[in-house]
Amino acid sequence: MNNDLFYKPQNSYKKECEDEIFSFCEGYKSFINTAKTEREAAAFAVSESENRGFVPYDRKRRYAAGDKVYYVNRNKSIILAVIGSEDIENGANIVVSHVDSPRLDIKQRPLYEDSSLAYFKTHYYGGLKKYQWTALPLALHGVIIKKSGEMVKVSLGEDEGEPVFYISDLMPHIAKNQMDKPLSTAISGEGLNIIVGSTPLGDGDSAVKEAVLVALNEKYGVTESDLITAELCAVPAGKARDVGFDRGMISAYGHDDRICAYPSMKALFDTKAPERTCICIFADKEEIGSYGVTGMTSSAYRDFLHSLCRSADADFGAFCKNSVCLSADVGGAFDSCYGDAYDAKNSAYVNRGVVVTKYTGSRGKSGSSDASAELVYRITSCFDREGVTWQTGEYGKVDEGGAGTVATEIALLDIEVLDVGVPILSMHSPYELASKSDIYAMYKAACAFYAM
Repeated sequence: MNNDLFYKPQNSYKKECEDEIFSFCEGYKSFINTAKTEREAAAFAVSESENRGFVPYDRKRRYAAGDKVYYVNRNKSIILAVIGSEDIENGANIVVSHVDSPRLDIKQRPLYEDSSLAYFKTHYYGGLKKYQWTALPLALHGVIIKKSGEMVKVSLGEDEGEPVFYISDLMPHIAKNQMDKPLSTAISGEGLNIIVGSTPLGDGDSAVKEAVLVALNEKYGVTESDLITAELCAVPAGKARDVGFDRGMISAYGHDDRICAYPSMKALFDTKAPERTCICIFADKEEIGSYGVTGMTSSAYRDFLHSLCRSADADFGAFCKNSVCLSADVGGAFDSCYGDAYDAKNSAYVNRGVVVTKYTGSRGKSGSSDASAELVYRITSCFDREGVTWQTGEYGKVDEGGAGTVATEIALLDIEVLDVGVPILSMHSPYELASKSDIYAMYKAACAFYAM
């Protein structure tokens, strides 16, 4: 048999590299424990980049090879760049990840009391299964802006000894009607109300609500009116944990898509004297269509790239035409427990490296940028040269549904783009699952791409 004729999947786990893989993932766990929101991810990136000599981007400056800059967009997204020695008109190597994840946003007028309990009303953010968010310890993250204009940062429920928050579920003893419903309707969006207090302050009709307001005022100096301008969300409380007797996987909230953001940032930090300008973007709002001033549909990203070109007297159109981008977003790993939803022959698998996804979209490739054969060859050849473990895969069977990434927004700039990311299990669940060796493969893929 001529084995050279056959496609041979690779394994991303190599025993001789285990110490390196596990050490890298300890850094990743620190990041994902710290950065549970896009604000926190951007702040983390600022701190880490400044420690490595990056400085705030100045539109009036002319930059030279080796200069390292960052630009923060409204505290929710960030662009990091290392200027290459080549003329920027020759294009840049760009990696874009998003740092928002499905969660429960707190409504503007959230606090109410019912049946001797105080609650926050929520509006879920992104595509999630509502039933998974009940009976789960939750933490609150975000900011509150007081009438004085002072911004108060909130992170409550993560540390040992801090209170957590909770959405109750119906006991199975009397849940016949609930359990007869489809999963999509068994828990309603309006039913995702978070218990935030239970102890009354006095005997009034709003005694528990008042006690919560007193606690908020004592801790943060805020009133109920301040909650209208607050930006708070509830996320699963708890740290990333190793999984399995071999500790080969990580369970954490927010793998999608901070699991690609951290390796791409680390790869940029480790890129020395690149020929082509290298850019790393942490984007916001991908989970709800990339809309808004911090999503990839915003002109903020285009304006930054245009400013870079203008400062170097480079043609912006030529820059875009010659640039290439990795839309670094997670892929769905084949799950044998739910195998009927997948095309096993065209799925990504755990421990086989990064997944190269030619097209996303749903059903008839709707909403996909569909990368060209030339681009897929260019990127995968680069990976092969640099020993990066990679595979291909789709989200599932053609008629089962699908997904989208920021690739479509990048393509609007006339920049060629290909989806490359870490395959994960239980995507969009409160706790997602990923292989450590695949996370490290993402780092190696980003390193290879920046040097391409």
